[in-house]
Amino acid sequence: MKRPKGPGAIYERGTAGFDKKVLATSFNNRDPGHRPKVLIEANDIFDVINAVKRARRQNLKISIVSGGHSWSQNHLREGCLLLSMARFNHVEVDAVNGTAVAGPGCWSIDLDLALKKHNLFFPVAHAPDVCLGGFLLQGGFGWGSIELGNACQSVIGVDVVLADGSLVHASEQENPDLYWAARGSGPGFFGIVVQYHLKLHKRHKFTGMKVQIFRMKHMEEVYTWADKIGSQVPRSVEFQLLMTPKAMGIFSAGIEVFAPVMTDSYKEAKEAVSFMSNSPIRSKASLTSPLIPISTANMSRVANVTHFPSTAKWCTDNLWLEAPVDKLMPGLRSIRDTMPPAPSHALWLNWRAQEYRPDMAFGLDSKRYLAAYGEWEKDEDDAKYENWATDRMREMESVGIGSQLADENLGRRPTRFTSDENMVRLDALRAKYDPQGLFNSWAGRLDKAHTSGAKVPGEKVNKKEAAVTS
Repeated sequence: MKRPKGPGAIYERGTAGFDKKVLATSFNNRDPGHRPKVLIEANDIFDVINAVKRARRQNLKISIVSGGHSWSQNHLREGCLLLSMARFNHVEVDAVNGTAVAGPGCWSIDLDLALKKHNLFFPVAHAPDVCLGGFLLQGGFGWGSIELGNACQSVIGVDVVLADGSLVHASEQENPDLYWAARGSGPGFFGIVVQYHLKLHKRHKFTGMKVQIFRMKHMEEVYTWADKIGSQVPRSVEFQLLMTPKAMGIFSAGIEVFAPVMTDSYKEAKEAVSFMSNSPIRSKASLTSPLIPISTANMSRVANVTHFPSTAKWCTDNLWLEAPVDKLMPGLRSIRDTMPPAPSHALWLNWRAQEYRPDMAFGLDSKRYLAAYGEWEKDEDDAKYENWATDRMREMESVGIGSQLADENLGRRPTRFTSDENMVRLDALRAKYDPQGLFNSWAGRLDKAHTSGAKVPGEKVNKKEAAVTS
């Protein structure tokens, strides 16, 4: 993504350069064909409030974008008012009290580097240009989240413009129901977050990475080992596997095993990742690196270059997995055998769900996470690859319990992403705070989902009634 330059402006549909401006709000280079009626680039809170008033006056639904890293391009809806919060990119650190305030347009890498100066830390997104807006609303799976919990658990307050144009603060003490919803409702949130209040953590003294590369012929052995060892891996390690048609070092199909680690010493980190060197399949690895010191910012930069090119079109989807690993193998083989060319990949994350989770809208995870990222660049390949990730996850639905919103594809495959109880509560709060349905809900749900009789993602909906956006 590109950083916003100059003051924000208003762009009306049909004017010169409108399409280019709208499509530039998305990291995904696909053109979904949908266009808002107007794009408003907000400069301050007054612009946000005026945008809400305009939407109410002209009977327009509102979609919101901060950094545009929504793989499914959830914010690109037909005929809506698209509000860009990219210029709300401020960050202020209170090192004495261990807190910060930051705008939804703040890049993850900018927050990370600002905190590093004070020896403080926040579990920011893995990609440097992911903005806090959508990242924190959907839960926030970032650096250190296995140890610290989802990033939204470190959100202690939000400043929100509501559907009636009022500006309110939400926290455990003020508007607690709105605070509850802001931590996990993702693109279905019924307000505009203009500022986050964050609880910060002490920064670990050592950050590093250990890598192993296996050829694809060892796939079943690698995943079986990873599943068996997963519960024993220290929470300081973000243990993950990337299946790719072009693995590092071997330049052919294989599995990249990554172990980012954050501890207070090199010695402690080396011990934490020793399970890789001591594993029963160690001899089958084509490459095993030493433990390499590298900052979270540089890990983010490297990952962006190697796996997430800015020129790509994307279709992604994901599942939380609970079934035994042998039941997952048919799906993993299907991913392997059908994967589009690199840098397409599939991520297996040893998540290690925490035993305790605060009361919040985010309410669904498991010990294993699997996401498929299909990538291509040529328009003529759209039909060939645009459903790949969705089809692979649909094949594995019987061994999954639902999805998470970071890599969601609800427009193509509606599914549950929180508990049924949380969905009931979210719909009740939507009816309370947005009774007229001013804000677009999750893609794949009925436009009238804010009213009684709303469908929960995963339930069957009448295709003639559904307004599906992808």
